[in-house]
Amino acid sequence: MLHVVTAESHAAGVPEISGEIDGWDLLAEITKEAKSLEPSSGSVLDGIAIRGVLLKGNPARAIVQMAQVESADLIMMPSHGSVFEQFLLGSVTARVLHGSECPVWTGAHVEKLPVREFPIRNVLCAIDLGPNSRKAASWAAQMAAEFGARLTLVHVTASVELWGPGGTYVDPRLKQELVGDASQHLQELQQEMGINADVLVGSGDVPKVLSQASQRTKADLLVTGCYPYGGNLLIHGYAIICAVQIPVLSV
Repeated sequence: MLHVVTAESHAAGVPEISGEIDGWDLLAEITKEAKSLEPSSGSVLDGIAIRGVLLKGNPARAIVQMAQVESADLIMMPSHGSVFEQFLLGSVTARVLHGSECPVWTGAHVEKLPVREFPIRNVLCAIDLGPNSRKAASWAAQMAAEFGARLTLVHVTASVELWGPGGTYVDPRLKQELVGDASQHLQELQQEMGINADVLVGSGDVPKVLSQASQRTKADLLVTGCYPYGGNLLIHGYAIICAVQIPVLSV
């Protein structure tokens, strides 16, 4: 468990004096906070070997460097928080997504999660048909197999709406070509990888379509490639995280 001490950390109870920080017990504070929110939640840490690490410096850079030093297989972090300024922490998350060489799991982008057991019954995997498609599909298939969950592959094409007299309209031939081509590629990907999944193809605004797909499939987890849809992850990746309101695993 890693915390990077910044000026904003003091609002969460981290000591301001350098000498006191060295003796501050990160794990004890996390456990105390968890038990104060929900008495039973503190027990999830029982019996687990945990090392607490406090660092100073640029949060995103420190997290990425620590992951490299530790040869981490996965980084787990919130998409924003209620104690810190959410846009500040959000920018840290976006930069970690952009700079990390290992997968990043971000929590649901909501202010307050319901107090319940977290299930994984439905996994949604966003496929852009680019170089990272197989990696994303492989992670999603493994997660679905591990938890006995239903897997759905979703692809978002370019918009099929065109401007014309009186506003916009959908070109049916363009829609048929885009959707048909994407569906064929998704079927071929499944056959090559030996996986079995439902398929959804949408068009237009990527975060909005993925949000709708997550609701339609009742997804508990969204798996995406690191550079979805050929765009800048600092824009698209974090926008997706904010839109879907479920945990996102970026691989």
